[in-house]
Amino acid sequence: MYKGKILDKILHSDNLYQAYEHVKRKGGASGVDGMEVTELFEYFREYSPEIIKQIRERKYTPQPVRRVEIPKDNGGIRLLGVPTVVDRMIQQAINQILSPIFDRKFSENSYGFRPRRNAHMAIAKALEYFNEGYTWIVDIDLERFFDTVHHDRLMNIISCTIKDGDVISLIRKYLVSGVMVEGEYEDTTLGTPQGGNLSPLLSNIMLNELDKELEKRGLRFVRYADDCIIMAKSEMSARRIMRTVTNYIESKLGLIVNANKSQITKPTSAKFLGFGFYYARQERRYRAKPHAISVMKFKTKLKNLSKRNWGISFENRLEKINQTVRGWVNYFKIGSMKMVLKSISEHLRFRLRMCIWKQWKNGKTRVTALRKLGMTPWQARRNGHSSKGYARIASSWVMTTTVTNARLKQKGLVSPLDYYAECMCLV
Repeated sequence: MYKGKILDKILHSDNLYQAYEHVKRKGGASGVDGMEVTELFEYFREYSPEIIKQIRERKYTPQPVRRVEIPKDNGGIRLLGVPTVVDRMIQQAINQILSPIFDRKFSENSYGFRPRRNAHMAIAKALEYFNEGYTWIVDIDLERFFDTVHHDRLMNIISCTIKDGDVISLIRKYLVSGVMVEGEYEDTTLGTPQGGNLSPLLSNIMLNELDKELEKRGLRFVRYADDCIIMAKSEMSARRIMRTVTNYIESKLGLIVNANKSQITKPTSAKFLGFGFYYARQERRYRAKPHAISVMKFKTKLKNLSKRNWGISFENRLEKINQTVRGWVNYFKIGSMKMVLKSISEHLRFRLRMCIWKQWKNGKTRVTALRKLGMTPWQARRNGHSSKGYARIASSWVMTTTVTNARLKQKGLVSPLDYYAECMCLV
């Protein structure tokens, strides 16, 4: 247990400056007061004595968070709260001191929002269990987890470790600070402020209770934030786990299990953290790959970035495509996806050739461009005035022999397949 003086560590100038640097680096939108991250340093330098005094006297009142609705792929809406930049800084200062204290208590099978842990480790652990014969998966979906956390239960759990009443009081104030929805204030009697800097830590503190219960039962599981899968060796065991763990979550933790989305499945039908799994017969083991839904989303992003009617320079287009490619491949690089990326790379170059053909606009410009790219004058005149559609031209020798793969690479295009190969060489 940690008694007293924790608030002093939170409010120490070094810790507050580190929190400021974090908020500044992350950026983000303004809260209900409209203050931007760029204004935070001057504001806090002027008003920090008063803010710190109010916190010490338990008179500080966090401002409500600004409600933002993020559309989900399934048609639903994810509710996020955007705190003011001052409150983000204070939450981050709390997080920096409390995280090391609680992290020592967290399960080895918890990988989300923890230092030196990531989704790749979670996938590797799941594969380890699959290959040990635990091939029945209990996938329990928590319905609107961040919106349904019971405040009193959460604070009781925190109070078992943190005995500094000032810190407990400050955390509770952030839980009940309320939200502004279209200019109207709403109380927050349940849930943690998803979108705030404290939210990941608070969710891990709450769900660590589930981890401890699963460990006590001797179950194999992997958890990343509120995504948790439990592995069993038989379907009967999996059904028993689903029934008893669901009962524990709802009766002891006060959370809601989504019965429609929770399921018992096998690795080849599972989706976890965007990954799917397959059985490599030659190796006689399960391996990871990007799930079909993740691949579809990636293709859709690239399709939107390579639209012909998007009025943007080719250089800026490539920059945005490259950012998307690097981010996606870096995340899924531990999975097998060579053939998938080969197809995606080919289609991406095809779409970019259509963009280039349209960018040339008219016959005269196209003739000039084709000649510069090595086509004979006669061929350039003949093909530059072609009436064929964009798709036919882009896939024909007219563009593939002039706007070659090498030239697109020279222009700056990062091919998904080539970048994946580079990542594999570095592993």
